[in-house]
Amino acid sequence: MIDQASEDIARQLEGNSSYRVLRKFEPRDSYNKNDNEDKVLIGVFLDTETTGLNATTDKIIELGIVQFEFIPDGRIFRILKIYNEFADPGQPIPDAITRLTGITDEMVAGLKIDLETVRDIIEPAAVVIAHNSNFDRKFIENLEPAFEKKAWACSMNDIDWNREKIESVKLEYIAYRLGFFYDGHRASNDCLAGIHILSHELPESKDLALKVMLDRAAEKYYRVWALGSPFDRKDILKARGYHWNRGENGLPKSWYIDISGEKRASETKFLYSEVYGREVELRMDSINAYNRYSSRI
Repeated sequence: MIDQASEDIARQLEGNSSYRVLRKFEPRDSYNKNDNEDKVLIGVFLDTETTGLNATTDKIIELGIVQFEFIPDGRIFRILKIYNEFADPGQPIPDAITRLTGITDEMVAGLKIDLETVRDIIEPAAVVIAHNSNFDRKFIENLEPAFEKKAWACSMNDIDWNREKIESVKLEYIAYRLGFFYDGHRASNDCLAGIHILSHELPESKDLALKVMLDRAAEKYYRVWALGSPFDRKDILKARGYHWNRGENGLPKSWYIDISGEKRASETKFLYSEVYGREVELRMDSINAYNRYSSRI
């Protein structure tokens, strides 16, 4: 606990533009009181630590999950459940991962994640959130298929942090820009810090971070594949924002781009005129919160 004298000093420094004050984040039991008894939804924020970056061959070595209450306007209420566990990957943890995470072979030896507990925590969840869902979703769905049926959002990618004049999407940096730091030694601590970030009003738009993220996650997008596009068009596609998929994940070996629904007509026109030179049948896969960030899209 911070004594009043220290807090008084901190407030004095905050009033001086020569200083910036960071307060240590102390986990909270609740954020707002639901005075109107609005219908509360359940959210889950999760974080994983793994032996590497490949969701097919690498393993989860730590899982943190925090269950909380919210309503669609972005207000967060109570923190309900916190779960954190190590998992023995059945192989030595690479030295680079130990240096990055602090997790050693001795810490995980013989341990496993209680999937029944995990299923109980996520069963009522209206949304699952991670800070880089593109990474965590693939790993956790390989561990527990129940996550495939959930809507997902991403606190890193579903908020335009640059527009909010926050130049890095690292969780620690966002926390710093919002005026706090936290103990990040455990995955569940990252989850609690992530929820705390989402409880904030964003610095530029003044919108609640959770609402901005949820609204973005609810939007429908399309993945447009430039199947069989001529090799000499690759620079044009790359300049347009297309990405190359190697075809190692069961999806086409092709250039692709994700676009909003209103851009389908203009993207079709671009491909016809600038890439193929003729009309072709285009593949457009629907992307929504239930498949975004997964290995299925």
